[in-house]
Amino acid sequence: MLLVVGLGNPGSDYARNRHNIGFMAADVLVRRHSFGPWRSKFQAEIAEGVIGAEKVLVLKPQTYMNLSGQSVQAAARFLKVPVDDVIVLHDELDVAPGRLKVKRGGGAGGHNGLKSIDSHLGQTYRRVRMGIGHPGDRDLVSGYVLHDFARADEAWLVPLLDAVADTFPMLVAGDDAGFMTRVAHLTAPPKPPKAAKPAAEPTAGAQDGPAAETAPAPAPAQVSPPPQANPSPGGSLAEALKAAMNKFKP
Repeated sequence: MLLVVGLGNPGSDYARNRHNIGFMAADVLVRRHSFGPWRSKFQAEIAEGVIGAEKVLVLKPQTYMNLSGQSVQAAARFLKVPVDDVIVLHDELDVAPGRLKVKRGGGAGGHNGLKSIDSHLGQTYRRVRMGIGHPGDRDLVSGYVLHDFARADEAWLVPLLDAVADTFPMLVAGDDAGFMTRVAHLTAPPKPPKAAKPAAEPTAGAQDGPAAETAPAPAPAQVSPPPQANPSPGGSLAEALKAAMNKFKP
């Protein structure tokens, strides 16, 4: 059996907080794999089902975040689940929003829910670190994680939760690397369409359609020649000019 723990704070006031992404992932997982109904036990809400060939119990501690380890320890001890067969779903400040990383063991990184589990159970459980991003200043962290997701965050939050639930059988089977790769693929933003190539310039004399009719070029304007003196019948132009000049001699 695997024990899957979604971390968060109980109550409607915290339901949409960034700190409650673990609860959200647990809810989607239970619905997607048709688990039994939620019921109360181990200071938590629990639901049971099967993923692949493995029996799985999903647990949401109702102790508030910093006491989560009490609930997880009670369930693990009763069900005889070793710490290596515990998977914890939680928010991660040091991972970009919409991204995800899986690791086994390690420190709590300032996460109070993980600190509590470490102290009650040990550290060799697997952590599914779901990125919510960092506010940029340590003094802003508490207000940031206890603030609701913005409506714009749904663009990456919903695909991430769906991808975790859809791909969870790989995690159950122990394929952590394959799980991360598949989630990354499912949550990758769509690639922008390639820009259409510009149409080639038509070559001289080439036309796509029937030959276009062109208006005939206008005829050149007719220019009248300058008037000329009429030569005498049978005489040359020089003789006519000479005769005209002779008229003005004294």
